[in-house]
Amino acid sequence: MTNKTLEKIFSEKIIESQGIIHKVCRMYCDNPEHRKDLFQEILIQLWKSFPSFRNEAKFSTWMYRIALNVAIQDLRKVKKKKSLFFQTNQFKERLEQSETSIEDEKLAQMYKAISDLNKVEKAIIMLYLEDKKNDEIAEIIGITQNYVRVKMNRIKIKLSKTIKNR
Repeated sequence: MTNKTLEKIFSEKIIESQGIIHKVCRMYCDNPEHRKDLFQEILIQLWKSFPSFRNEAKFSTWMYRIALNVAIQDLRKVKKKKSLFFQTNQFKERLEQSETSIEDEKLAQMYKAISDLNKVEKAIIMLYLEDKKNDEIAEIIGITQNYVRVKMNRIKIKLSKTIKNR
């Protein structure tokens, strides 16, 4: 396959499924500028990995797996660099944005609670909210379907407790 053909196929698939990358970026990144950087990094990693894509899984499943891995790696880097000032600034920004209505406030509380989850829990809940079935979530995350069910129940309880305590 020529490089031009590969580029064309890749571009078509990315245009068709770019919403996945946007969702992952929103889930793992609050800062709009950083979100753009993360989006670009995910695209780069997808392009680097594309020649090895063998169509054994759905393209979206493969894309989720790479996007989540890049986002989690980025999250690790960011956590090492964060200072107290930066964290405080992000918190204030979220509060100002969420004060528009009760519905927005509830949604903001949910997103804040989700942002407090660990990286695997975030990935599972994001895929769940995307209406992915347990078998697909298991394949993307690399765990068993049974473990997905167990984790989902624990995540729901954790989110419920977090929201009630706010």
